[in-house]
Amino acid sequence: MPQGERSAGEAASNGTQLRCCRSDPALDLVHLSRQCQGDDPELEAELLGLFQLQLRGLTAQLSDLATLTPELRAKFAHRLRGSALAVGAGRVACAAKLIEDKALTAREPASADGPHLEAVSQAVAALEAAVAEAVAEIALIRS
Repeated sequence: MPQGERSAGEAASNGTQLRCCRSDPALDLVHLSRQCQGDDPELEAELLGLFQLQLRGLTAQLSDLATLTPELRAKFAHRLRGSALAVGAGRVACAAKLIEDKALTAREPASADGPHLEAVSQAVAALEAAVAEAVAEIALIRS
């Protein structure tokens, strides 16, 4: 990784570190192959394409901190986490889990609580970094 760039695990700070993300692969192709029963590269490519579309949509929704309720944020993060786990995108799954956990512990929308908003904002930044890594891996695979 070039100097000055941070991994998804390092993108969050102030005690919001995503320790699990550092060791998780951006994309675990062995896991993906097992999910597709190891003999269908076309299915793997199709799943990655669908996952990439979902990444964009859900990440955009999760980035909208001012309008999402904690319940919706937890729902979107949970959906993204499940999809990431299915294709072997460990860092995305870890970052989504952090957002989900923060949303489940929130009592009010993030816009009403400065410290909570900051923590969620850091978690979203970590997710965005993990998504960028996964998208880059998918681009390499699909090219």
